[in-house]
Formats: sequence, C-alpha cells, structure tokens
Amino acid sequence: MLKMLQTLRKNGVIGINERNVNYVNPNNPRKLLRLVDDKLETKRLAQAAMIPSPELYGVVRDARDMKGLPDLLAREDGFVIKPAQGSQGKGIIVIESPLRGGWRMASGRRITMETVRFQINNILSGMYSLGGQPDVAMIEYRVKFDDIFGKISFKGVPDIRVIVLRGLPVFAMLRLPTAESDGKANLHRGGVGVGIDIATGLTSRAMQHDQLIELHPDTAHALDNVQTPYWDDILLMAARSYDVTGLGYIGVDVVLDRDLGPLLLELNGRPGISIQIANRRGMRSILQQADELSRTKHAAAKRVELAKELAGGAPASAASDRAAPQEQNAAAAP
Repeated sequence: MLKMLQTLRKNGVIGINERNVNYVNPNNPRKLLRLVDDKLETKRLAQAAMIPSPELYGVVRDARDMKGLPDLLAREDGFVIKPAQGSQGKGIIVIESPLRGGWRMASGRRITMETVRFQINNILSGMYSLGGQPDVAMIEYRVKFDDIFGKISFKGVPDIRVIVLRGLPVFAMLRLPTAESDGKANLHRGGVGVGIDIATGLTSRAMQHDQLIELHPDTAHALDNVQTPYWDDILLMAARSYDVTGLGYIGVDVVLDRDLGPLLLELNGRPGISIQIANRRGMRSILQQADELSRTKHAAAKRVELAKELAGGAPASAASDRAAPQEQNAAAAP
C-alpha cells in the first residue's frame, strides 16, 4: 500500500486530503459555498452574468405549491425535477414526454403523477439535500441531447466537467450516461468519465468505476479522439464562473443542447478527483503552475488562453511573461 501511494504521489496524483487542504479550504470561503450548494442561487448568479443555463419553469416549496403541479408539469417536451441542494445526481428525475396517466422518463420507464408527488415530497423533506435539511424542488427545461455524442453515450444527456482554479480551467472530462447509471451522467452511479484535452477539446482516455476502459460499455464505441463542440465557449463559461461566485476551486458542469448550445448545469465547490483517472494524469503539477499564473489578474478570455498554453506544455513562467504586456490591452469585462 505504501509503495502504491508513493507511486501515485510521484506521478502527481492528488488525494482528497491534498485537494481539501491545498485547494478547497484556502480558495472556497464557507460563506460563499452556499452560492454553489444551492442550485437556485447558482442559477440566479448565472442569469445575472448572462451565462446560459436551463430555463427554470418553477419551484415547489411546500404543500400549497403542490396544488399547481399539474399545470406546472404540462410540458410536451418534458422537464427535469431536481432538489435545489442535492448532490451526486441523487433525487433527479428526467421526464422525456407525456404518456396517458403519466410520463416517459429519459431511461424509457413510465412514471405516474402519484410517483412524481412522492418524489417531490421526499425532496422537500431533505432526503437528498446536503446535511438532510429541508429543501425545495426545481422544475427545469429538459436539455435536448446534442447528437455529437450519440455514438458514445447511452440515453440521457452527457455533460462536461471542467475544474477551475482561480479562473483558469485546468482539467476537464466528458461524463457519459450508461444503462447502469439509468441515463444519468454521474460517475457514482456507473457513468463513464472520458478525459478531455484542455488545449484542443479532444477526448482521450476513459474510465468507469475508477477502472480504465477504451469502449463505452453499452454502445461498444471507442471513446477517444472525439472533438468536443463549442470548446472555447465552454472554457470561457467555466472561467467566468469564478468571476460570478468568487470561489477559487470549483467544478463547472456544462451540457450541450442541440438548439441552445452550451448551458451551465451546476457548479460544485468540492469537485471529485476521479478526473485524474479519466485523463490518466495527476493534477499536482498543473495546479501548481496554474496557481502561479493566477497571481496576476487577467480577464476571463485571457485566462482561457493561458490555460490552453499550460495544457499544451508551455512553462508557466513563459506563459505569464508573454501575457503580461498583452494584458494591459485586455478587455475589462470578464
């Protein structure tokens, strides 16, 4: 065990303790974590900053709001029900289309109004919230799957996780739904994580249950060398998320809608470390160099440029030196 830990450390792999001590705790003040722990608050910030996100149809806060549920859920294109303070995809229901006496879920299963009411009551009770505190249920626009990932995904909607250190996107992965994950792009439920090169947006390596894989377990398609569309837009969205929250170490989750393009799904103030397995690369060196780069203030677009240079192998000092004279003319807006 000791030898394995020494090997991981030598390869730059960080663990939960190192993540917390060196990055989460120093960069994410507790008073600001509520901005990402509460998805309603995150959506408010995104809208104020004109960062696209799925439309909010309504919120169920108590039994009185439940009376208006039939009208709120009358959506021909479906909808999503989620706990505002949930995590790891727990408590989320994705409804694809109406059926007689109910709806068809994204997984293909049928669900009734009675079951929906039961689920919302569970959300209100705090069953899925952080700390088990009473919660509210959000009813949102259902993202329409962009076919670009159709061959390497199984139902549901893939999303893209970008780790951001003080405004610099440093690591990324594509998260793909599987039959095991019930159509949700969540690694804890059996989803697949595919590393993405920050510099190019191309997928590379992949994993499921922290084990390396090359093919999607359901579609049997190769997962490498797929170009992520809107890549620069996604990186800019991730970089700007730092500006609107003030949190210095976050996971930014983005989905691709076939009509609306990239949408900010949610932010995470304690992003996991499995992204290193998906990329088959430790984070320590990149984070240390990004930390040096972030000491100089840059606009969001410049931070994306620096992040690409860093991912492409440019020394942090050289990237910083090149950026300094140009930054004087950079746009003031994030």
